[in-house]
Parts: sequence; structure tokens; C-alpha cells
Amino acid sequence: MGTTMQTASDNTTRTRQARRRQQYRPFAPQGRETFFISTATVAAMLLLWWISTSLGWIKPLFLPSPAAVFAAFKHSLMGGVPGQPTLIENTTVSLARVFGAFLLAILTAVPVGLAMGTSRIANGIFDPLIEFYRPLPPLAYLPLVIIWLGIGETAKITLIYLACFAPLVIATKAGVRSVPVEQINAAFSLGASRWQVLRHVILRGSMPEIITGMRIAIGFGWTTLVAAEMVAANTGLGQMVLKASNFLRTDVVIMGIVVIGVMAFAFDLMMRKLETLLVPWKGKM
Repeated sequence: MGTTMQTASDNTTRTRQARRRQQYRPFAPQGRETFFISTATVAAMLLLWWISTSLGWIKPLFLPSPAAVFAAFKHSLMGGVPGQPTLIENTTVSLARVFGAFLLAILTAVPVGLAMGTSRIANGIFDPLIEFYRPLPPLAYLPLVIIWLGIGETAKITLIYLACFAPLVIATKAGVRSVPVEQINAAFSLGASRWQVLRHVILRGSMPEIITGMRIAIGFGWTTLVAAEMVAANTGLGQMVLKASNFLRTDVVIMGIVVIGVMAFAFDLMMRKLETLLVPWKGKM
């Protein structure tokens, strides 16, 4: 009787502790709370921007007003400069470049990461090559890429591909190493083949890290794209900002920076949504 009561008391204590952990998670703020804080932060920054330009604290050459930047946005959207691409055309070109390279990186980096995580031979072959070029800034080997491939689309896509490839490989390899060996042994004991274990156990178990690597890779790819367009391109958001800076069009420069930042934020939101759809169990186990 005493043992039964003690067990019931322990179960009640565990239930209360679990409820408290669910109700109070100081390192995991809820989505609604984060949304309100982020909205208030953006509103405060816009208000400070408007006040500083309206009162003349900063000259328009250095910081145009929000109204001037919005006017530049509408002007560029409608093709305000004859013979120059519109904002939509520049954005479309940049998106085609970054997503083309990003998809190529996914198709090649994930298999390489899986091979490195499951094979010592593959890890010995690819690890020194990836670790050698991964810390290098993409603009450091941009001149070499231009010498080899010219200044066409192939060079830019290759540069973005290299920027996306290394983070995806490392994330996939880390995901493979994080799969519990008990799950792999259990699958083999149930008669699964090596291919079935790789597909249904290792790949699924690695998906959270792979999605994280995709989020990092798309950010690197977008940053590299804008930098490459400023050096070797005639179209794209980076080239648009560079041309505007040559004519001291600060309003267009800030408008381009805002568009680039909004697109990067949209990419991250897209990756978060993809993570929710593909790995709904992440953070719940």
C-alpha cells in the first residue's frame, strides 16, 4: 500500500514538473510574443528614422526620408530610368541565380554529406577539400572563377554554388552523426537493408540538421550573389545598388538594401515553414 502511494505521489510530481516546463520556457519564447516584440522594434526604428530626417538631424544625402525611399521604390518598380532594368526584372534575375545554385547545392551536398557521415573513405576524400575552401571568402576566389568561366551566368552560379555547398555538407554530416546508433541497429535487426537504413533511418534522422544547413546556405548564397553582382554583372539587385551609388542616389541605395534584406528574411521564413512541414517532431522529443 505504501509503495503504491509513493508511486502515485512520484507520478503526480513528474506531471506537475512537466506542466511547469511547458508553461515556463525561458529560452524558448512563444511565436506570438516574438512577433509583437519584433513588430515594436521595427516600428521604433522607422519612427526614429522619420524623426531624424524630418527634423534635419541628418542630411538627405546621407539618409533620405522614408517617403523619399518609398518614392524611389515606386519609381524603380515602374522602370524610372529608360534603358535600365526595372526593380522586378533585377529581382527576378537575382532570384533565378540564387535558387538555381541553391538547388544544385542541395542535389550534390546532401549525398556527399551522407557519404562522409557513413563512410571513412568518403570522409577522408572530401573533408580536407571542403575544410580548405570553406573559410575562404567567396570574393577571394571570384577573380579565379572569372578567369576560368568568364563574367557570364555560369561564373555567378558557380560562385553561389560553392558558397552554399560547404554549409550543407557539414550540416548533413553532423546530422548523420547525431542519429542514435540504437535506431540503426534496431533497423538492421528487423531485416532492413543498408539502403533502407540510409533512407528511412539516417536521412530522416538527419533532416533537422539538413534544414538548418539549408537556412545557413541560402543566407550565404544570397550574400555572395549580391557581392558578385556588384563586381561582375550588368543586372541584378547588387548591380542596381552599385549603379545608384555611383550617382549618389542614396534613396535608391537604401531602397535596394531594404529589398535585399526583406528578400533574405523571406527566405528564412520559407526555410522555417519547410522545417515545420518536414520535421514536425523537432524540439518536441
